[in-house]
This record gives sequence, C-alpha cells and structure tokens, in this order.
Amino acid sequence: MILKTASLFVLSAASFSFAVGQAAVPSTASRPFVIRTKQQVSDINKEIEAKPGNQQFDVAAQTGTQMRVAVFHDEKRENDLHEVHDGSDDVYYVLDGEATLILGGSLIEPNQISPGEWRSKNANGGQKVVIRKGDLVVVPRGTPHQRTVTGNGFSMIIVKIFETRQP
Repeated sequence: MILKTASLFVLSAASFSFAVGQAAVPSTASRPFVIRTKQQVSDINKEIEAKPGNQQFDVAAQTGTQMRVAVFHDEKRENDLHEVHDGSDDVYYVLDGEATLILGGSLIEPNQISPGEWRSKNANGGQKVVIRKGDLVVVPRGTPHQRTVTGNGFSMIIVKIFETRQP
C-alpha cells in the first residue's frame, strides 16, 4: 500500500513538474485581422449616411470576442436615455459632424434593460461636452453618458471593449 501511494505521488509530482516545465507559447489569433483604409471607412460612412435615420455598420462584430468596432451615423438624436454599461468601456472617434455628450454624474431612477445595461430618462451632475471631427472620447464602464445630435448629422467610430466574451 505504501509503495502504491509513493508511486502515485512520484507520478503526480513528475506530471506536475513536466507541465510546469513546459515553455509558455504565445496565443494564436481567434479570427483574422481587419484593415479598413481611410477610403473604405469614408465609403462606409457615406453608405450609412445615405440611408434614412440613425444607422450603424459593424466593422468587427462582438460575437465571440471582447470587443465591437462599428461606424455610427446619427441624423438626429434628441432626448435619448442616459445609459451606463457595467461591463464595457466605449471609445469614440468622431469622423464628421458635432454631438453633445453628457458624461458622468449619476442616473436618476435607473432601469436595468439587460444584465449590466442601465437606462434612465434623467441624470444628475453630468458634464456637457461638445465633440467634433477628430475628437477622441473614452467612456469607462460605469460612466453615465448620453449623446445628442442636432444639425447636419454626426458620424463616429465606436470601439466597445467588453469585460467578457460576448455570445
């Protein structure tokens, strides 16, 4: 019995040291890389601008990843709900036009519309910021935010970084 236990211990220790002794290797890509030239992004923006209403085009969809990259075009966006994402950060890069953001503060009587996604008609204490072509905005998870677009439309690239892989 002692011999069996000792043998199992030695085999386990050898297996463990072999596994630990394996050299780490870099991960492999989970999907192909994506390149969109300046012209291609411009063409995507023109295509969605030509459609009526607010539009979006996924350059890199979120399914199975921890990010989403999309081009958004808003003809008009007024009186939108304020929102908070518990599990994702947003990065905006403005392609064209102008929008007003309300960033920060706190939601008043928030409603959870899906796990970790909150909306509210009103918020307290946010900062009003006007963003224009070439501006870059980082909205960390947990930050209340709202976008308003009046005038001649607004286009941006959004990069959404999720805490976990998306279904």
